[in-house]
Amino acid sequence: MHLAREGRYFTITGILIAIIVQIFAGGLWAIPFWILALFILQFFRDPVRQIPSANNIIVSPADGKVVAVGKSKDPVSGTEATRIAIFLNVFSVHATRIPVAGNILKQEYRSGKFLNAAVDKSSEENERNLLVIRTSDSREVTCIQIAGLIARRILCYVMEGESVELGQRYGFIRFGSRVELFVPTDYKISVSVGDKVKGGSDIIGLTA
Repeated sequence: MHLAREGRYFTITGILIAIIVQIFAGGLWAIPFWILALFILQFFRDPVRQIPSANNIIVSPADGKVVAVGKSKDPVSGTEATRIAIFLNVFSVHATRIPVAGNILKQEYRSGKFLNAAVDKSSEENERNLLVIRTSDSREVTCIQIAGLIARRILCYVMEGESVELGQRYGFIRFGSRVELFVPTDYKISVSVGDKVKGGSDIIGLTA
């Protein structure tokens, strides 16, 4: 199991605390701390993903459950788009990945609330970080990392002007969260509400 670099400090700290409690207080007292350490370890797991090689596909930007698919307004351009929302619970892998290859046209952080990411209004009111990716055929796709009730830190490692590849790992959201995609309406979406998806490896649609 690969461990996300974002979790190394938390994992090492959790294990050290469990060891110290076990040494000085005994095994029974240490059990809750070992359980916490194991939870931290599973939360920050970051498995290697097999990225599809086709050129006309959209891959899931995150692990989780699809909670919305439908027509909406792109929050950046205001144009009609298809919105796909994916909810990540505390047991999901929280690394985020590039859904389509292209160039980063825009990267912007927006402060906000920390509502439950399972509800729709969190996409408009919560803290978030958005990317606009321009594909090789000059289409634009917006990908948004959204904080949740517990999530308090959104990490993004790409910048405007940077070239990105399909399925590339570009960020991380600590604890429960949400990721949303806004794609052109002529893109063919192949997931429905209730589907579970894996970031970077699961194909969720086809480009026009």
